[in-house]
Amino acid sequence: MVKRARDEERMKLIGFVGLPGSGKGEASKIARELGMVVVVMGDVIRQEAARLGLEPTDQNLGRIGNTLREKEGPEAIAKRTLEIARKTGRDLVVVDGLRSQAEAEYFRSQAEEFYLIEVQAAAEARLRWLEKRGRPDDPKREDKGNAEAGGQAKSNSASALEERECREKGWGLCQAMEGADYRIDNSGNLEDLRRKVVNLLGEIGMRGSRK
Repeated sequence: MVKRARDEERMKLIGFVGLPGSGKGEASKIARELGMVVVVMGDVIRQEAARLGLEPTDQNLGRIGNTLREKEGPEAIAKRTLEIARKTGRDLVVVDGLRSQAEAEYFRSQAEEFYLIEVQAAAEARLRWLEKRGRPDDPKREDKGNAEAGGQAKSNSASALEERECREKGWGLCQAMEGADYRIDNSGNLEDLRRKVVNLLGEIGMRGSRK
């Protein structure tokens, strides 16, 4: 086994995991507002898409994610993410967007401390938030100006969300969520989420400072 450098051994990682649209990004945004460094695992795949000259659509990003994991192993994205985290020079880094238990186990093996937080939200709320977010890889609702077309658009966006969920579950997302150390119920408003994230991150930070 390769011995880790001393600065790598001191690193503490906090990971956010959850189904698409559950609020991981908002939780990470709150962490940034608290002064924490956040590395987004999805950005690794988006950067790869840019390098390949591909549009960051859900289909393209999904294919790239599958390809990297097939070629480099299930920890492929986690390894690239950890490299970015180490380059920040910070002892505490938040990682947004784990997709598998293999990734969680990799981070846990590489950091002195690793805490995994699952963000939970109902399917209807997740779809609504993704449509509102409007990222290129998010489900889209097309307003056709009548109820029938609108219903079809809603069906299409729901199908897109289901497709993404199936792909990510195939990577081991459910096992990662089951193994979470903490869970945040994101069924309230944004202020409620903020309160829960601030309290939990503070609790984890204080636990580490007492070690």
